[in-house]
Amino acid sequence: MPTAEELRLAESAARTKHWKRWGPYVSERAWGTVREDYSPHGDAWSYFPYEHSRSKAYRWGEDGLAGICDRRQILCFALALWNERDPHLKERLFGLTGPQGNHGEDVKEYYFYLDSTPTHSYMKWLYKYPQARFPYEELLHFGRARSRREPEYELLDTGVFAEQRYFDVFVEYAKADVDDIVIRITVVNRGPARAPIHILPTLWFRNTWSWQPMSGEKPYIRQAPDLSRTRVMACDHPTLGNRWLYCADAPDLLFTENETNLERLYGVPNRTPYVKDGINEYLVNGRTYAVNPERTGTKAAAHYHFELEGGAATTLWLRLCNYDPDTLRGEPFGPAARVLAERQVEADEFYATRIPETLSADARNVMRQSFAGLLWTKQFYAYEVDRWLTGDPLQPPPPPSRLRGRNRNWKHLHCEDVISMPDKWEYPWFAAWDLAFHCVPLALVDSDFAKQQLILMLREWYMHPNGQLPAYEWTFDDVNPPVHAWAAWRVYKIEKKRTGQGDTAFLERIFHKLLLNFTWWINRKDADGSNIFEGGFLGLDNIGVFDRSAKLPTGGTLQQSDATSWMGMYCLNMLAMALELARYDRVYEDVASKFYEHFLYIADALSHRVGVEGEALWDEQDGFYYDAIAFPDGRRLQLRVRSMVGLIPLFAVQMMESWWLEQLPGFRRRMDWFVRNRPELVNSIVSVDEQGNVVQQLLSLPNTSQLRRILRIMLDENEFFSPYGIRSVSRYHREHPYVLHVDGQEYRVDYDPAESSIPMFGGNSNWRGPVWFPVNFLIIESLQKFHHFYGDSFKVECPTGSGNLMTLWEVATELSRRLSRIFLRDADGKRPVYRHPGMECFDTDPHWRDLVLFYEYFHGDTGAGLGASHQTGWTGLVAKLLAQSGEG
Repeated sequence: MPTAEELRLAESAARTKHWKRWGPYVSERAWGTVREDYSPHGDAWSYFPYEHSRSKAYRWGEDGLAGICDRRQILCFALALWNERDPHLKERLFGLTGPQGNHGEDVKEYYFYLDSTPTHSYMKWLYKYPQARFPYEELLHFGRARSRREPEYELLDTGVFAEQRYFDVFVEYAKADVDDIVIRITVVNRGPARAPIHILPTLWFRNTWSWQPMSGEKPYIRQAPDLSRTRVMACDHPTLGNRWLYCADAPDLLFTENETNLERLYGVPNRTPYVKDGINEYLVNGRTYAVNPERTGTKAAAHYHFELEGGAATTLWLRLCNYDPDTLRGEPFGPAARVLAERQVEADEFYATRIPETLSADARNVMRQSFAGLLWTKQFYAYEVDRWLTGDPLQPPPPPSRLRGRNRNWKHLHCEDVISMPDKWEYPWFAAWDLAFHCVPLALVDSDFAKQQLILMLREWYMHPNGQLPAYEWTFDDVNPPVHAWAAWRVYKIEKKRTGQGDTAFLERIFHKLLLNFTWWINRKDADGSNIFEGGFLGLDNIGVFDRSAKLPTGGTLQQSDATSWMGMYCLNMLAMALELARYDRVYEDVASKFYEHFLYIADALSHRVGVEGEALWDEQDGFYYDAIAFPDGRRLQLRVRSMVGLIPLFAVQMMESWWLEQLPGFRRRMDWFVRNRPELVNSIVSVDEQGNVVQQLLSLPNTSQLRRILRIMLDENEFFSPYGIRSVSRYHREHPYVLHVDGQEYRVDYDPAESSIPMFGGNSNWRGPVWFPVNFLIIESLQKFHHFYGDSFKVECPTGSGNLMTLWEVATELSRRLSRIFLRDADGKRPVYRHPGMECFDTDPHWRDLVLFYEYFHGDTGAGLGASHQTGWTGLVAKLLAQSGEG
């Protein structure tokens, strides 16, 4: 029998009940984003800093603590806190901007996504709130003062958690129905002494009325008559309709407007006496006139105040629903405890069908929290580029320089969607290639959402008319690796394996849109038609000798091993999809032949020659792939950096399934003809019988000999093979940096196992040594595919030089084990992800040790978490690794 959550997912997919109408779609940071930047020169961090966030109404989206909203973000609910020592309410998470941190932007809070079902019928979140004054100034000072060679200064380093003097604040949501949400807030004083805490559950409307004329009346929130000891907020919106927030235990209700405090920010009179920070001014600064005595507005909070003894806890109940007081008959919380308990049980039942019971309790906890992080990191994302460039009718026009600045070529882009984000604080905007990786683990729990996300990026209001996909908010023009075909094929197969039936309608729909994107790559990124591609940045921050998103200081073009390999992989992904679709419509046999032949041209160019007379990107002496510079005068320089660039050719691998060749005679005939007539392109990668007909075939960029040589380097622990995965740059470069001199300037690549020591592209992203989950995951899949073809007879030393021979499947399993090890407790009860000084509480403290953070990337030698601390997005791939291993 399907679980209750599976039935909700089915109802949601069929659109008979909109269980996903409400979810955790509120960002954790809306300030400092490109969308909110209306400066002349595109200085987003400075134009809208954290210090303005409590007073300035947002144009494009909202932020908050543990926030939820409807899928159009009309009405929002989130938490605010005050410990009577902070200079302002804790309404949103604090962190350093890109220029402030020694490694770029960096959230300075401890919060954890503990649970969520795919429909958000049950969710749980935890925030650790210090009882001492929050050390804003100290964090800013040390963030600026430390060098790139030093570690980041973290909140734990400040001592505010000494003697356990903090509150654990748990927020839980449980849906009784589509528009009926029970909320439980539990606050625990972990410290030894009595301490004050103000808890302010806050409800507000996103401000849409200040930017353009409304189609109806302005929304409002007002106080309704009490129900016994329950205070009631009544909300009305011209499109959302009526909602009520019921607040148990009769708290004070405070009302203001979600309007900018012009007087505080700009020294000009306010349009209304009640502004966005009115509740803060009332409570923190004692300004009683700052809240509306008429008890109405567009932002309101229930004010609870407690003095909690050490070790004591308190619990608050609220209910946000579309039932008026008469319908509830004065008993809004009668079913609350039962609903929450039922949803908890149903969440456990659902995940019992998704998380292998053979996993250890620790591994099941890691997997559950990784799913929670993926699901909590959905965000309502609004961005209409044309309006952003030209301005709103009710606001002053933006400076003319904007029309020549960022994203000016993307005027068609119009976003108003719930999107899976890399991270809702450090990256509160979609990144196209990140999202593709999110969809693979998401498919394990909600394949419908995963498919919808992939299709969304290819819709006409996202994809450029020329076929390019938007990269990310800061520069949509940047180029990300073309991984959406891979993700679509993987999501299709994951769902087919689980349900027994593949969604060919989805596959066909996305295939046609991907054809447009594939054509863009061919026309724009193969400069001379040689089948060698120059993708540019390609998401690999700091991977190369130069900033690959800029013009080369040497002149000429960069012939990229990774761009070319991504395109080889793209060909094979499209080939696999075309052959699958050809089972139902033979028209796809023709296009499958096109991708088959195109792949072979790319394979030949990468490994044998560039152009007619040029050299290959494969280096026969080293047994590795490198980038190269093609100079205008015809000279060519190979950039002999041992990096992930040389491993990405492994991703382009596909075994021709026997049924493809048996059931698709038209494709088989064209393939055989090509093999017989272009043998120079296929000799190294195709097995044929005596008559020249294909009997078994593996399409891959490296041939058998090249594969062995690459793996020898990759599996060397003194090169790429870390105890925690494959490093992005070989450890060889620690003692042997690659150095290039151009016009008197030195360019070099060193092995940086942790944060980047240079500022080139991306202040807090580094591909010069750390372990990154997305490319490691693709390596694992590729090794499994190679094993499927070569079988148990193909063995390599793992690690290199150990004398220990393994099949490629065993190597993939070992790599998966090393990656998963980052999050699992070792023999000493410690998780490598927390291998930083000052983070011992995550190993020893019972209130911290079961909490897991899924970082952006990981130290190449120790496995310690680095970069964005809550990037469950693609690091959530650990859930897929644990699911398929069943170990841990």
